[in-house]
Amino acid sequence: MEIKILLVEDDERILNSVTAFLQEEGYKVDPCAHGDLALEKIYANSYHLAILDIMLPGANGHTILKELRSLNKTPVLMLSALADFDNQIKSFDNEADDYVIKPFEIKLLLKRVEALLRRSGALSKEIGYAGINLYPEDFRTVYNGEEIALTLKEFEILLLLIQNKNRTLTHENILLRVYGYDFDRLDNTVQAHIKNLRAKLPVDIIKTVRGVGYRLEGGE
Repeated sequence: MEIKILLVEDDERILNSVTAFLQEEGYKVDPCAHGDLALEKIYANSYHLAILDIMLPGANGHTILKELRSLNKTPVLMLSALADFDNQIKSFDNEADDYVIKPFEIKLLLKRVEALLRRSGALSKEIGYAGINLYPEDFRTVYNGEEIALTLKEFEILLLLIQNKNRTLTHENILLRVYGYDFDRLDNTVQAHIKNLRAKLPVDIIKTVRGVGYRLEGGE
């Protein structure tokens, strides 16, 4: 599975060096030097990890972090020259997962990245919930040793729900994360896929939050 990382940093030297280093490690990096552009990217794309500077042109890192948290639980590492207590506390209050102060050792940054990806399950070859095991590398879904035939989009929606198992995902958020396009509020694409998933899954775990979207319940 390709791991996608959003890197938001306005120092061109740091942006280029961290991008190159992470790419050499096999990650797909989406570099960005402007806060407003970063907001556009998180609305239109799905990432396994975000690395955010705080002092940026346009929206600052705290604003981006809060907006990202309103969308999903993507792990976030703050990368900043601001070493003061207040900025670190504010970042963790806004649900940042880690905070690295510049200057930093690039190999240590890599280890922090790996730790966050392991914790989120992105580096795992298997993701499970309620006895259902998903294998993202080859898009397989298995329950009690029996494979469940899902379409690619059904698999991606189920994976997204499992990765966000403690929160409700809106119809709009699912469309953006799985399809990556602007949505029509009357679009019934997600509803159709959810209906098919419910028919195929051997356990009833997808709950409809009326007027909002969907969440998982009934197992770990």
